[in-house]
Amino acid sequence: MKWTVISDNRSCDSQLQTEHGLSILLETERRRILLDTGASDVFIRNAEKTGINLSMVDYVFISHGHNDHAGGLRHFMCINDKAKVIVSPDAVSGKFYSKRRYLQRTDLSTLNSKLSTQYLHNISTQWPEDFQDRFLLIDQTCEVCDGIHIIAHIPQIHQIPQGNRHLFVQDDEGKYVNDDFSHELALYTDGLLFTGCAHSGLENILAASPWPVKAVVGGFHLLDDHETEEELAALAQRLKEDYPLTQFYTSHCTGDKVFAILKGIMGNKIQPFSCGSNLICK
Repeated sequence: MKWTVISDNRSCDSQLQTEHGLSILLETERRRILLDTGASDVFIRNAEKTGINLSMVDYVFISHGHNDHAGGLRHFMCINDKAKVIVSPDAVSGKFYSKRRYLQRTDLSTLNSKLSTQYLHNISTQWPEDFQDRFLLIDQTCEVCDGIHIIAHIPQIHQIPQGNRHLFVQDDEGKYVNDDFSHELALYTDGLLFTGCAHSGLENILAASPWPVKAVVGGFHLLDDHETEEELAALAQRLKEDYPLTQFYTSHCTGDKVFAILKGIMGNKIQPFSCGSNLICK
């Protein structure tokens, strides 16, 4: 099994473009799976530069409804005429927003006022309507095929990322409510667990996997200056002790200062990735 990063905030190759987004090509013995599509067509251009043929992809997995993970899908569908798209129906139907100039404590009544909504940023995805017959709408944990497992409705029994307080969804009445991330999915195959952004919380996603996890790959949504150093240190210690056989790889929405704290405790059990990174897992 091999995975290659083709879109990320960071790059280890000056020829590859970066963006606030994430896309990884996962190649198993049986399938080629595109894990998220970044925010634009950057992943396609990076794939071309590295000799990756995206027309051969069998499945696209969309971890959640935000456009930094699904914004490139409409570009992908124009170059690949066969891949099925694995996505939550709540991701496709949802209207998602992030709050800029945000107060430490959320006041939803203030958020829903006309004055406050000027600081809302729409992060919904423009879904490709002409290709929705290729969508596999997943609303429960299941096996799609050939050992590809999708984890849905992740129970939030552990702490969720503090950065989630900036994120909202618009309900049927047009009001802005805290996003509960019911639209977030995780993917598991052959010991690898892909977290997308891990809005549901890294520990919660790990706990939701009934299969042994050899490697965790994805963003952890641990933004700089949100969790305290003590909270991050405690998380790192728990991951080190509770998952001694698991290797962690992260970038995208894991802050640089956060990574340094985790690395200081977890050592070689956690590694960064960026555009151009590739790893063969046995």
